[in-house]
Amino acid sequence: IYISTFISTSYLNPLLNPIKRRKAFIISNIAIVIVLIIYFFANQYILWLVTPVAGIASGLILPNLITSASLVNERRLAEKLLGLYSTSLSISLIIGPSLESYVLKIGGSEAYRAVFIAFLPIALLGAVLSFTIRFPDISTEKRGKNALRNKGFISSILSITTYNVPFAALTAFLTIYAKTKFDLPNDVAYFSYIPFFALSFLTRSYMTIRPFKTLRLPLLVSILITICGLLGIILSPSYLIFILLMAILGIPHGSIFPMSTIMIARSTTQDERNAANSYFLAYNNILFMGVPAIVGYLSSLIGLGNAMLLLEIPVVIASIAFFVKFWSDNSLL
Repeated sequence: IYISTFISTSYLNPLLNPIKRRKAFIISNIAIVIVLIIYFFANQYILWLVTPVAGIASGLILPNLITSASLVNERRLAEKLLGLYSTSLSISLIIGPSLESYVLKIGGSEAYRAVFIAFLPIALLGAVLSFTIRFPDISTEKRGKNALRNKGFISSILSITTYNVPFAALTAFLTIYAKTKFDLPNDVAYFSYIPFFALSFLTRSYMTIRPFKTLRLPLLVSILITICGLLGIILSPSYLIFILLMAILGIPHGSIFPMSTIMIARSTTQDERNAANSYFLAYNNILFMGVPAIVGYLSSLIGLGNAMLLLEIPVVIASIAFFVKFWSDNSLL
């Protein structure tokens, strides 16, 4: 699904003009509804055929939601809407697992197919609302090298690298690491995500209500929390300290993604924004495909804790590159 989403965000979405992209956006939202129904009835072969469709649809939905949120003329309102978009992602990270757990609790593991039907009302609402989403009112847009050279895109790539590199690893290996390091049962190990996503949600909610006028200090603090927090969870002597540090790491998880989208909005024109947002999300897909594979391989050589500790290197490099290049840019930060 990550591969098909990457193809969609990096190639298909930037290729389409606003009129065609709006049609593709609506069709993609309807396709998600159909895919959920097919998942309910699918066997293993149909599952492999349908999943790329879900990935392509997602790749046509997400960048257009970011672009739409940034199209209002008043900058502060646009940044509130970008914060609201990020907050909705945090809500989905809370509602999704909670709804899944509830369905499985009342139906048992054999009711797993029912999970897809449980999400159907949300998908139907998305399909209906897709007709109301605003798209740029322009005939042509810039893409390719024009978007890749934009300072908003470059700054967003560097800033998101400082967090999504460790977050991609945490998503894949956090429960395994907590379980083995502290000898925890499965349910307690999975609890590690709850304070993390809770603080992320609160951070994004705050940014929606009171968006930052300047991003310089919030971004610096978020990066320092990431560097210290990642080191802390690897070296933490007890599960209590581990949980506290995971909660603190939820702050940069909540702040860096919306700040990255805000930098794109501040530094692009409407004809550049779609491509910049598409390539930005495509880069995130690369991280979530590549980082877990690299960490998994390194963990077989040096252990999971040491492998995750090595993630400090790209975080520090990206941080230095970002602040050397953009620290004095007042229009961006």
